[in-house]
Amino acid sequence: MTAEYFERLWQAVTAGDEYAAGEAVVQALGAGLDAETVLLDMVGAVQRKVGHEWAANRLTVAQEHAATAINDRVLAGIGSVLPKPREHRGRIAVACVDGEWHAMPARLLAEVLKVRGFRVDYLGAQVPAPRLVAHLHRTGPDAVALSASLATRLPAAHATITACRAAATPVIVGGAAFGPDGRYARLLGADAWAPEARAAADLLASPLPRPRAGHQPLDDLPHLADQEYTLVSSTSSALVRAVLAGLEDRVPAIREYTSRQRQHTAEDLAHIVEYLAVSLYVGDGELFTEFLAWTAEILSARRVPAGSLLPALDLLRAELHDFPRSQAMIDAARVRVSNVLSS
Repeated sequence: MTAEYFERLWQAVTAGDEYAAGEAVVQALGAGLDAETVLLDMVGAVQRKVGHEWAANRLTVAQEHAATAINDRVLAGIGSVLPKPREHRGRIAVACVDGEWHAMPARLLAEVLKVRGFRVDYLGAQVPAPRLVAHLHRTGPDAVALSASLATRLPAAHATITACRAAATPVIVGGAAFGPDGRYARLLGADAWAPEARAAADLLASPLPRPRAGHQPLDDLPHLADQEYTLVSSTSSALVRAVLAGLEDRVPAIREYTSRQRQHTAEDLAHIVEYLAVSLYVGDGELFTEFLAWTAEILSARRVPAGSLLPALDLLRAELHDFPRSQAMIDAARVRVSNVLSS
């Protein structure tokens, strides 16, 4: 039965029909599907498919945004038709890391926690650490649930985790940014990690222990002492300009690009530098390699020549000739991109 209503919701959001989407959810609840199933196996699953279809170039950016907006309004509608839970299992603050605007995973978790009887303070997307900590001091929740989808938000997540734990509030994290196995959650000092909303709610069913004072997550990142992360992140704009200028010599067709095409190329280069920086931050070259492989696949799906990634990496390596960790990560990513392009 879930598959039937999933398909109806999928058809509605891709057609941009908010009313049909709301009707599909109301009918699913009326047919006996429990709220958590509707939230996660209908709305959440449809949202994941939206992302996959965008990546495969079967949905435009505008269609992806419209579908997400409809799903967000559907979530608001679900909350209005559900009975208020009688059980009160504690208070949880749910927020996205500063700079993280993919709020749907956090919103889904907030709704699941409400269904399970928690009092939830849903703070939304892009919550700066000082504002989150101020909220903790004012309300005293039992835990913070922190969401991040983009790995480039990991340094901000680290700062937020550290600030929350300094305020004696345990932190559970989730989202693609923390890795499929939660490796970055542990590295950055989170008290718990969950791969999805059900698992997070299960973990929060038992109170997380309050953090102990003393140890700081920074103690677990000794590789930052080489300053490569700081220098790459602080000179990112200059690196992008230098690589773009070099590409004009390596790939003459770029000289004929329109201003819009040049802007998109510069944005792509900025993402590459940003992912290199965060990979240096967490000390994991695989993060950079996987991002470059994904980028090559995305460009190929959009019939954009992905071959320019290789000279771009070569030029970036030359700019970072005094940075051994950066060069090793670039070398590994270059091999992976070459394999993707030749497959």
